[in-house]
Amino acid sequence: MSILKEFKAFIIRGNVIDLAIALVIGVAFGKIISSFVNDIIMPPLSLLIGGVNLKDQKTELRAAIINPDGTISTPANTLNWGMFLQNVFEFLIIGLALFLVIRAINFLQRKKYEGP
Repeated sequence: MSILKEFKAFIIRGNVIDLAIALVIGVAFGKIISSFVNDIIMPPLSLLIGGVNLKDQKTELRAAIINPDGTISTPANTLNWGMFLQNVFEFLIIGLALFLVIRAINFLQRKKYEGP
């Protein structure tokens, strides 16, 4: 069997197409969740912690080295813990959404097997 025929058989198989569709939907869902966290969750949270933008919070480990002409020769070395926390929020929301979807699917499958 030629490589082209093998590749065609591989692509036509349902699992690959399902995976490709799931990937595209997952990327789009990730953007929606990022927007939800950045635009809906973080602003009120920012107000609760004193009007600070959590995403910009960091700890400077080493200061930037600035040349006499004002240009930065070596940027500051920072620990960006605020961005990390924001990514953790996004991960938890995605995990919760996936859990709810899987829970609903399992519930529907149980009803299907149990009958009316």
